[in-house]
Amino acid sequence: MARPSDTGTSDTGAPVQPARAEPARAGRWLALALAIIVLDQITKVYFNTAYQYGERVNVLPFFDFTLLYNRGAAFSFLASEEGWQRWLFTGLGCVAAVVIVWLLRRTRGQPRFCLALAMILGGAVGNVIDRVAYGHVVDFLLFYWRDWAYPAFNLADVGITCGAVLLVLDELLRARKPRA
Repeated sequence: MARPSDTGTSDTGAPVQPARAEPARAGRWLALALAIIVLDQITKVYFNTAYQYGERVNVLPFFDFTLLYNRGAAFSFLASEEGWQRWLFTGLGCVAAVVIVWLLRRTRGQPRFCLALAMILGGAVGNVIDRVAYGHVVDFLLFYWRDWAYPAFNLADVGITCGAVLLVLDELLRARKPRA
């Protein structure tokens, strides 16, 4: 038996609009951001308690777990400063979080964009928590090859990076769409 929305008319013969998928609610994206924050903080607490600063444990020929602290931003930018950068990056992270939450509420119908924002939000808040709690960001993932090493990072950084890549991809795909 056909449902009214399948036929385009109701039982009374009146036209029925096709059922539309409800736009994703901001709550779903905030829950994802919260999951990233929780996983990030659990892993940081683990490495902070199970490892000594600078300790490295080899996992693969190109990957180690380690415990390092970053007082700066990405790639230790401003890490050697006197401490003011802690509050600068904390403030920037808080402002970014407010803007992202506002964007999530306004762009509910763009799931790829919202996913990217949620990942960035989770990562930004995860690192803000570190700066407030410890005065630095806890890093523990280290990739390297021979004499070269990528700066150590954490799950919050993974969320930020993946979210940024997804933002670029979203924009590229949106630009390729024909305008209606």
